Amino acid sequence: MTRLLRGAVGVALAASAVSCSSGDATASSVEIGRPAPAYHAVSLAGDSVSLATYRGKVVLLNVWATWCGPCRKEIPELRAIDSRFRGQGLQLIGVTVDADGMQPQIADFVKEFQMTYVIWHDPGERVSAQFLILGLPATYLIDRNGILRWKTMGPVAPGDASLDAAIKRALQS
Repeated sequence: MTRLLRGAVGVALAASAVSCSSGDATASSVEIGRPAPAYHAVSLAGDSVSLATYRGKVVLLNVWATWCGPCRKEIPELRAIDSRFRGQGLQLIGVTVDADGMQPQIADFVKEFQMTYVIWHDPGERVSAQFLILGLPATYLIDRNGILRWKTMGPVAPGDASLDAAIKRALQS
């Protein structure tokens, strides 16, 4: 079974378990207008990092992997978004779900693709379970209060007007 398929099965089982329980906090947290899931990972340097430390900032969270073709194709657009909105307060965070032990390859990839934004590493793919991700890439816009304002499964399209508008609204709030 491929890694992505195993991850999708795990997410489906997690979603099923959540929907069958009395509390639906995880499932409802990935809906636009609801709080984003509490999430933590590690930086490429191995430091513990979390979305909670970015409260008060607008965050664009992009989940990717080095082996993901569509992820590679969207990087120029993500760099353009970062360049356009970083000075206005947007924090772009890329979360790679590459396997543990891949840190040198991830660092080489980040350098090759000129990813100047923050990169986190989640080899256990907790992000997939917490955000109910079934495939890569996936991107989420989280406002200053931790509320999910926009999301997409699949690559960010060049010049996506809905994302651009959502970022501008979030930055003005």
